[in-house]
Amino acid sequence: MNKPNQHAVVVTGIGLTASIAAIAVSVSHTQFAQQSHASALTLALLIGMMVGNTVYPKIAAQTCEGVLFSKKTLLQLGIVLYGFRITFQQISQVGWAGMLIDAVVLCSTFFLAYQIGTRVLKLDSKTSILIGAGSAICGSSAILATESVVKADAAKVAVAVSTVVIFGTLAMFIYPLLFQLNHQLGWLVDAQSFGMYTGSTMHDVGQVVAAGMQMDDNTAASAVITKMLRVMMLAPFLVCLSLWWDSKKHQGQADQQCHAKTRITIPWFALLFIALAGINSLHVLPIAVSEFCLRLDTWVLAMATAALGLATHAKAIRQAGVKPLLLAAMMFAYLIVGGALINHLIRAMY
Repeated sequence: MNKPNQHAVVVTGIGLTASIAAIAVSVSHTQFAQQSHASALTLALLIGMMVGNTVYPKIAAQTCEGVLFSKKTLLQLGIVLYGFRITFQQISQVGWAGMLIDAVVLCSTFFLAYQIGTRVLKLDSKTSILIGAGSAICGSSAILATESVVKADAAKVAVAVSTVVIFGTLAMFIYPLLFQLNHQLGWLVDAQSFGMYTGSTMHDVGQVVAAGMQMDDNTAASAVITKMLRVMMLAPFLVCLSLWWDSKKHQGQADQQCHAKTRITIPWFALLFIALAGINSLHVLPIAVSEFCLRLDTWVLAMATAALGLATHAKAIRQAGVKPLLLAAMMFAYLIVGGALINHLIRAMY
């Protein structure tokens, strides 16, 4: 009797997240959503939060297992499938300069976010890590992937995603203005340089594309390639984060378990992410298969994000206060100013 009931709870919960994802994907294709640059993930999070704070508490007992499955297992599957959006050939197009710029921006942004968040603003480690990852790598996708490593509460993830949405939206207006000023004042040498600056410092891939559409074609192409290279760094970042996070967790137990062996958890989905990116680089898959995988990835991530929204309560977000927003604002300012300086110095070396 228990097993059928448990299976029903799983199926019903998955059906709930799939329904929210279907609405989010459909709305994301409307003209209004596209003009507003509202992605399916953002919409799924918002719809999930609306349902999570109204209807879901009444049906949680009948759906919780399926929602949990969507939030954890489907999330990891979505990150793996994200590898089909990337090819290793994109690395060669931006060169060593682009790789070094992305790496320095990523490492410095995450380091500053963690240090400022935990030491100055007195935020907890997980919130600082999530906001740092979202700012340093690829916005919401990086936050969701990082959550799988640090096991943060749904409310903390929702807060971090919200900061990316806010400042990523601002960036879509600010960077085109900086592009026009660049033409007038000659801050950077050429369109490719400004594109590398845009791709190495903006939060989300979709936001980079949206901003690039307001610039010229050369700048937009350089921005997207640089951004995708930065996205590729998500996998090694997750591996390094997992090693560091496990050592941090066990550090407090070192005296009591000095002879015990600690088990390091390597995020398997990060390794599969690299593997699929490698397969995608060979261009051996039919176009129809690649397009299907991309659509499937959007759906899977939308379901995972919907599950996150369902588990997020407005009260928990309000209790987070203004400090997460302040940390994200400081990282946004660093990406614009510090990112420009990093781009200038590294470009001068090549």
